[in-house]
Amino acid sequence: MNLLKKIIRLIAAGTCLAVAAACSDSVPGNAVSSGTLPHIFPDYTNVTIPRNIAPLNFIVRGDSIDAVTVAAGGEVISSRGDAKAVFDLGKWHDMLGEHAGKDITVSVYTRSGGRWTRHKDFTWHVANDTIDPYLTYRLIEPDYEVWNNVVIQQRCLEDFSVRNIADHNMQENRCMNCHIAGSQLPSRSMLYVRGKGGGAILNNNGHLRLLNLKADMPGDSMVSSSVYFDFAPKGQFITFSTNLIIPAFYSKPGKRMEVYDAKSDVYIADLTHNIIYTSPLLADSSHLETFPTFSPDGRYIYYCSAPALPLPRDLTRLRYALVRVPFDSRTARIGRSDTLFTARSVCMPRVSPDGRYIVFTVANYGTFPIWHREADLWKMDITTGRIDTMKAVNSKDCDTWHSWSANSRWMAFTSKRDDGLYGRPFFCYIDSRGHAHKPFELPQSDPAIYDDMLKSFNIPELMRGPLPFGPVDIQNVMRRQAELFLLKKI
Repeated sequence: MNLLKKIIRLIAAGTCLAVAAACSDSVPGNAVSSGTLPHIFPDYTNVTIPRNIAPLNFIVRGDSIDAVTVAAGGEVISSRGDAKAVFDLGKWHDMLGEHAGKDITVSVYTRSGGRWTRHKDFTWHVANDTIDPYLTYRLIEPDYEVWNNVVIQQRCLEDFSVRNIADHNMQENRCMNCHIAGSQLPSRSMLYVRGKGGGAILNNNGHLRLLNLKADMPGDSMVSSSVYFDFAPKGQFITFSTNLIIPAFYSKPGKRMEVYDAKSDVYIADLTHNIIYTSPLLADSSHLETFPTFSPDGRYIYYCSAPALPLPRDLTRLRYALVRVPFDSRTARIGRSDTLFTARSVCMPRVSPDGRYIVFTVANYGTFPIWHREADLWKMDITTGRIDTMKAVNSKDCDTWHSWSANSRWMAFTSKRDDGLYGRPFFCYIDSRGHAHKPFELPQSDPAIYDDMLKSFNIPELMRGPLPFGPVDIQNVMRRQAELFLLKKI
């Protein structure tokens, strides 16, 4: 019996030592310096982050790494048996609060084959500017043959909580289009459910309306319902495009497919009086107009326009210009158009909420840059017209579809830089001088999630708060009769 007690004590002592080692608050003292940065994924080295972001958990890539120790801002975390660095949520936010406006030095130690290595330190600069705390996105397979099986989710960026906003399982497996908020407000948003009985679902402070935004009049017929849209600042008006979208496939290697518009026009809808306004300036049969967006003051509508060409024969010659027209909300009238940029093909313009900049996607040709590896995000100073190619933000792969935070200091966008196939959400800081900083990837509680996830995060949109509805509310509103709109020329 005494011998058994001694064995139990030895086992308990060994267990305590193992736990103490795993929870050690000190760094390895016998580590050899490598002089190189650690190969971590996601790449969080030398990035600027908001002071309210969730922990930047990461994996250290390398052969036979069985332990990691990280020292950051006075906190030391250790792992045993894997190569992951996972921060405690409460301690992480305490650390960011203490270092707001300052740099955090990050030291990474790895053990392989019983030997410790200290890698070159890097920094996290903690910006005083917060990011909008919520992000909505669509999860979708990154291929052409699967358009359903999609879900729209909202993620809290301050922690790792996520919930479904709309679910294909509750919509007869129909495609659900992008979800857009007006002025980043969760009280004003819209999404589109496609297919028979579908329509635009308008959220007004949690009250949902099903809208039929395809209206006709003698001699004038819309080619489709709304596809890309944006809210005017007060929410009474939206501007949207109607697009006849065609997929085409390449017979040569190196490119998989192309998507283009056979027809497209831009309209304005009055959501209070159920009127859709059409104008020959925005719906010209000799041009393709798409991707409309309001300026923050509601005085202008920006959109993309290209001369109609024989397609797909002349697809590589199809280049969209950035165009702007004045808009009078009192009379629903528009003024003469002004072409702002023509150097490359422009898609998805978005104006910063402070009205200083407009960021858009550029590609060599066409209107569907998600299939273009050369697609980049460029920024224009609206006052001077100066173009910033934002080299610190863009990668060798596709970078596109962006949204602004309400304070104009952060931008979310989709990038395929990880593997060239799957789109992931990234964030970059735009400082007070307009300089763009190195972006960082959406942090996850388990940093290995991106290795196994087989869906793209599509159309990331920043929001100031949680949306006041969920999948059941979407299902219920879809059972109603869609509200009709009158088409009126201006």
